[in-house]
Amino acid sequence: MNDFDSATVREYLLELQDLIVARLEQVDGKLFRRDNWDKGDGCGGGRSCIFEEGNVLERGGVAFSHVTGDKIPPSATAHRPELAGRRWEALGVSLVLHPRNPYAPTAHANVRMFVAMKDGEAPVFWFGGSMDLTPYYGFEEDAVHFHQACKNSLAPFGEDLHPKYKKWCDEYFYLKHRNEQRGIGGIFFDDLSEPDFATAFAIQQSIGDHFLSAYLPILERRMDTPYGERERDFQLYRRGRYVEFNLVIDRGTIFGLQTNGRTESILMSMPPLVKWRYDWHPEPGSPEAELYEKFLKPKDWV
Repeated sequence: MNDFDSATVREYLLELQDLIVARLEQVDGKLFRRDNWDKGDGCGGGRSCIFEEGNVLERGGVAFSHVTGDKIPPSATAHRPELAGRRWEALGVSLVLHPRNPYAPTAHANVRMFVAMKDGEAPVFWFGGSMDLTPYYGFEEDAVHFHQACKNSLAPFGEDLHPKYKKWCDEYFYLKHRNEQRGIGGIFFDDLSEPDFATAFAIQQSIGDHFLSAYLPILERRMDTPYGERERDFQLYRRGRYVEFNLVIDRGTIFGLQTNGRTESILMSMPPLVKWRYDWHPEPGSPEAELYEKFLKPKDWV
């Protein structure tokens, strides 16, 4: 079976967006701004749910998009050069959550489907997705919990997927120019179309469905932890790494910009406040140093 059904995928993604937004509103106590948009020229659109200056989340975005184009951009064909120049369709949900409390980690997740089309040939589809965690202060119990949820999401599909997708995540969310991991990883996959549409879609659904159970217990455990200027200052410094990754490396951001996407939705992942320092290093033996020494290194947490 190689037939794809974008209508079914779209329905699932919109329901997932609604579920995640509703739960986050319960945790924070404030409401997201819901922003429907149209790309124009019959090329699709989406719905961006944006949260700023909340009680728990300083900034967050949960965005759905379903867009089309006449020519696949280079970022989408780097691993499939034979598809260059084809018409395309892309739909997905992407989210980034930046809590106010430095002890609560930033979270990212993305589930998506891509279709390449050419007259006279069968459409080519594939799924991709990820969820990963970026703490500013590391807690082993949080890392174990998050990675266990990631493993649980893939367990129904065989024992080989979690090690493969975890390794892929560690390799992808890596800042080569800093020689640093962005965070503690999670799972990442792309170019998934085997063995058939139903199975690939089921994997995507399971990852999307496990995000809330992976992240919310951690957020609720840390969101009221007392902190001071030192912790806040370090959080803003480490957020700089997040900005560097998203603008320099992230394929989703690059794809959106290359396809003349909606800039406000593409850059919703940016934190509201951030800072950089010249050649700064944490004090040896400090909690900040522990983040680098213990958590920002690939590790089998479960």
